[in-house]
Amino acid sequence: MNRARSLLPYVLITPAHNEEALIERSIESVIHQTARPLRWVIVDDGSNDGTANIVSRYLLHHPWIKMVRCPRRLDRTFAGKVHAFNSGYTTISDLKYEVIGNLDADVSFENDYIEFLLEKFAADPTLGVAGTIFKEEGYSSGSDSFEGHTHVAGGCQLFRKHCFDDISGYVPNKAGGVDWIAVTSARMRGWKTRSFREKAFFHHRHLGTAERSIVSSFFSYGEKDYYLGGHPVWEVFRVGYRLTQRPYILGGLALGTGYCWGILHRIPRPVSGELMAFHRKEQLAKLRSILKSVLTFKSIDSFEVLPE
Repeated sequence: MNRARSLLPYVLITPAHNEEALIERSIESVIHQTARPLRWVIVDDGSNDGTANIVSRYLLHHPWIKMVRCPRRLDRTFAGKVHAFNSGYTTISDLKYEVIGNLDADVSFENDYIEFLLEKFAADPTLGVAGTIFKEEGYSSGSDSFEGHTHVAGGCQLFRKHCFDDISGYVPNKAGGVDWIAVTSARMRGWKTRSFREKAFFHHRHLGTAERSIVSSFFSYGEKDYYLGGHPVWEVFRVGYRLTQRPYILGGLALGTGYCWGILHRIPRPVSGELMAFHRKEQLAKLRSILKSVLTFKSIDSFEVLPE
């Protein structure tokens, strides 16, 4: 039963680049939701595989799904993903909605997943960004990382429209950190951001490994930790934790090397001084809480955030 009319109206946008192997799982998840979107815009971002053909098959039977075709591009960057998202965003200006979602093309979830999140928005008018933990094969962000309740993973981010407007949408930073910048900017502006533990989406591709190895992805995360303004003290503890997780030793070394590489090469930072100061203040507060919990033998909430 579709309950979309009794919940906050919402729209979804999905940038998709060469996702023929996985996108059908995402489509099946959305069309079986108990709360259907007013519109779901799938942006074929210059794919040279069968992505567009797969989406086209569903357009015939689900008129609320629309496809936007973008020119083919040679590289796969996060700035490109934002440009693709914005191409879809321009097509929904005629709709009256209260929640807008950015959904990756390689995820799937339960039939009541979106309804669950819409109910959270309805219950708390100060909630600006909502999502859940995610799982991969052999991994759960809820138990295997220190992600934290306030970080919303980029695979599925739902924004209250007023919040999305308040932060001026996504920043098209080529190197990454797009989703993290959006969520952290929302908190800086006074909105609540929450990753709920009662539900989870499944990510069918290991995080950050679309076109690189796991070790290379950790090096990239270290670079991001630097150029997104991460505090050096936080990074020391993060590297120490990562040394004890798979891939053992290598992941931590790659992470720390990436951060140091950013320092040595003075990689340009796409964040404002205000956002960096806010971010570091949050990190140190969370680190104090973690250390206090460890010293008092209490369970600790997660602290490791892998920005996309």
